[in-house]
Amino acid sequence: MIVIVCGVSGTGKSTIGKMLADALALPFYDADDFHPKANVQKMQSGKPLNDEDRQPWLLDLATQLANWERKEGAVLACSALKAAYRETLAAKCASPIEWIILHGSKALLTERLGARKDHFFEPKLLESQLNTLELPDNVSVVDIQPPPEDIVQSIVARLTNS
Repeated sequence: MIVIVCGVSGTGKSTIGKMLADALALPFYDADDFHPKANVQKMQSGKPLNDEDRQPWLLDLATQLANWERKEGAVLACSALKAAYRETLAAKCASPIEWIILHGSKALLTERLGARKDHFFEPKLLESQLNTLELPDNVSVVDIQPPPEDIVQSIVARLTNS
């Protein structure tokens, strides 16, 4: 099983993804760890990535996902804000990906980003991500307001009942 936990920065993708991976006994990966150095530097300087910046990164992640699928599966935390990004990520997998999109209010996201330390994402880029986000109809959109344990429990219930 491949599960991708998506959303803008500050939604808790890594936290929820790690907890979900533990609950499902799958390895966890963070897409941020696969960004080329140029992308990280661009974001650190406060400039949003464009589709041209993202494409090689997404293609690399698609290859990784296919490899993980052939092994034991995985949970990946990845923004995957646009439908086209999600299509690229899924392109090399044989089975459908389980998509979980974490979503919350701009006020909550701003508060969370302000409390972050040691992360390369520049909080002023949140607006750009919110403008880019395409919420799909065919995947689970999960509210980030509840405690992480409750969020993970609801996701596991959905995944094991489908």
